[in-house]
Amino acid sequence: MAPVAVTQPSSNGHIVDTFNSSTLKGEGKENQAGGAVGRTKDGRQLKIRSYPKFNSLEEERLYRKQHLAAAFRVFADRGFDEGVAGHISVRDPILTDHFWLNPLSMHFSQICVSDLILVDEEGQIVIGDQPINAAAFAIHSEIHKARPDVHAACHAHSVYGKAFSAFGRELDMMTQDSLRFYKSHSVYPQFGGVVFDNEEGKRIAEHLGDGKAIILQNHGLLTVGQTIDAAAFWFLSLDKTCHAQLLVDAAERGSGHQRTLIPDEEAKYSYQQVGTQDKGFLAFQPYYDECLAKTNGSFLK
Repeated sequence: MAPVAVTQPSSNGHIVDTFNSSTLKGEGKENQAGGAVGRTKDGRQLKIRSYPKFNSLEEERLYRKQHLAAAFRVFADRGFDEGVAGHISVRDPILTDHFWLNPLSMHFSQICVSDLILVDEEGQIVIGDQPINAAAFAIHSEIHKARPDVHAACHAHSVYGKAFSAFGRELDMMTQDSLRFYKSHSVYPQFGGVVFDNEEGKRIAEHLGDGKAIILQNHGLLTVGQTIDAAAFWFLSLDKTCHAQLLVDAAERGSGHQRTLIPDEEAKYSYQQVGTQDKGFLAFQPYYDECLAKTNGSFLK
């Protein structure tokens, strides 16, 4: 069984890579990666939730659409809506140069699977009877082209994301949650108005690089993931992290106390515990379950 790397503080304040966690000893790879203990007294191994295996691409298409519709509902519940701004996409598993988006003028809280729009790489509607956001196509199409590993992207005008974006700076690594974005986020350091031009979309994709998030200066946040679940959770976490950063910045100036940053070595190892795609997928599942319970599954139609 493969060992799991665990970080522990040493006597001099630096981490030691121990590979011998007593808590996770004997767990399978999925449980180790997710930080889950699932051993029962009768010898059974309980596994954490992970991205399913499908019998067909049609099944996977439906799954992606269901979780995309849920992501819109979750965003609406958290106020990540403002007029017709904001969009989330997921790559189609059959037509892999196509992706699903939200209709332009439908509120996130009302979006169902049947409302989703399939668009090709030229911006033509393949499935659906409503127009899409031109900025959504300009941004998402270039990200999906540049990043074959990215199957989903999220952008919304969240309050804390907008506020923090005005500084045009990266996050400080000062909380465990901020470490999800350690060496995995960037800043797009200019504002060129509403993104209607594919060239602007290409520049955003270039600045994103191989990261999971980008702070669009004077604009807001954008996150990506190998699953819609991971991309959506990264957005939820990034907005909260921006909120925490704003609070700390204000408190530091007001109190005179100095923040404590997490050293680079600790941040590097901790990222493997909190910033992986599997962890992002897992972290979104409680939100999906909540949405399913609150709506009685109405978004699935």
